[in-house]
Amino acid sequence: MTQGTIGGEANGTAATLDPPPDAAEAHPVPAAGVPATPVEAFDALYAFAAPGLVRQAYVLCGRRRLAREAVEYAFHQAWDRWPEVAVDRDPAGWVRAVAHDYALSPWHRWRRSLRQPDPPAGPAGARALRDALLELPPPYRRTLLLYDGLGAGLPEVAAETEASSPAAARRLLHARRAVAERVPALADPDVLREGLAELLELGAATVLGTPRAVRAGGERRVWLWTRGTVALSALIAAATAFTLATAPTRYEPPLAPGQAVAGVPVLSGPERLAPPDPVLRARLDEQPVTGPARLVPLPQ
Repeated sequence: MTQGTIGGEANGTAATLDPPPDAAEAHPVPAAGVPATPVEAFDALYAFAAPGLVRQAYVLCGRRRLAREAVEYAFHQAWDRWPEVAVDRDPAGWVRAVAHDYALSPWHRWRRSLRQPDPPAGPAGARALRDALLELPPPYRRTLLLYDGLGAGLPEVAAETEASSPAAARRLLHARRAVAERVPALADPDVLREGLAELLELGAATVLGTPRAVRAGGERRVWLWTRGTVALSALIAAATAFTLATAPTRYEPPLAPGQAVAGVPVLSGPERLAPPDPVLRARLDEQPVTGPARLVPLPQ
């Protein structure tokens, strides 16, 4: 990418965005030889890209466990969609985008074991750079890693971070400025690139599983999802059948409203007496009972 001038600074002045390192050095080509089967192709991609992706995810999130989970999740997704990934223009970039998205997902903050980053390791300069990176917003952190850490071009960075090229350039400039304010020694972009390269090397101690284990984990996850979907569908079908079996099959009309019988008013609560009601009440008071006389109360 040729050198260009990007506007949109906070102070209204233009800033010069220097080109990244040579793309051939940032994205090495795997060894020659065409894999014969999808399994061999997946294993070759895993062996080529997984170690570097773990280091990148660690730089983004500062947690080795989460970095390993992000890479394993990305390769699970790649194996599930292997016909799509195999014909992609950049399979390693496809997996990288998924791993970076997982590592920067805000939902991990609710996991108690991942609330705090791992203790920093390495020299003081690398620790200061890591702390400065973790203070950046996730989009700025990712843009800085892709452009200055991996040497991706600005259009590629914009496409992978789902932003326009001017927006990606502004993110990069603001990220550089924020890092320089926290660590003045990294104000020079070349020094910053060297620091990012050193920081990426410090995350190489994370242990990864074998490609076979990753493929088996992805297939097991798909099998569990399929089994759960079938079980949920069977439960819904059983509930529907039970409802159909126990639901009424004929119409039952509602009860008719109350009506007066033999001149007795309907018992529907306190109401205003109609003209015939006092006559009926007087007659009932005159003849309190109709049974034997021994049941009639004696006046006192």
